[in-house]
Amino acid sequence: MRLFAAVLPPEDVIGALDAEVGGLRALGGGDRLRWTERAGWHFTLAFYGEVDDDTVPELTARLGRAAARTEPFPLALSGGGQFGRGRALWTGASGDLHTMRLLAERSEAAGRKAGIEMDEHRRYQAHLTVARSRDAVDVRPYLAALDDFRSRTWIVEELVLVRSHLPRSGVPGEQPRYEAVARRALGAAG
Repeated sequence: MRLFAAVLPPEDVIGALDAEVGGLRALGGGDRLRWTERAGWHFTLAFYGEVDDDTVPELTARLGRAAARTEPFPLALSGGGQFGRGRALWTGASGDLHTMRLLAERSEAAGRKAGIEMDEHRRYQAHLTVARSRDAVDVRPYLAALDDFRSRTWIVEELVLVRSHLPRSGVPGEQPRYEAVARRALGAAG
């Protein structure tokens, strides 16, 4: 199964982002962007790719230990950015980004220790993708609009192991579907 570790924002924060994305869509010119669905909005901490079913229990246990060693931390959606000359438009985060990076590193290490081949390590950049494009797109108007965006701050209290179901219908614009496989509490309660 295709898996990744993530932080999931609470529903009211997703609602605030949804309203902001509605404003971005109204700016026009967004027809070259494929807007992601709110049901899939998350912060990926570590991407594991295809994982054998037999490996999932060990990965889950290791993620549990990583979560238990990481204290809950404050986070908010904040601002925006892009990757690949507009191929990915995202909102970022503010709050305790040091702890979020630490949780991402621990999630990556959990995958390696469970025997999962991980891609080359890159410094973690907290981002939640709101739109994608196959081609380069001038996203400057969207970045300017996102510049002042801030959600309320919430306390991240869990690490979630998520399964990604990729589209299979061939219908243009179909989005992946995500399913929580395991949830592990952060801190001593984990």
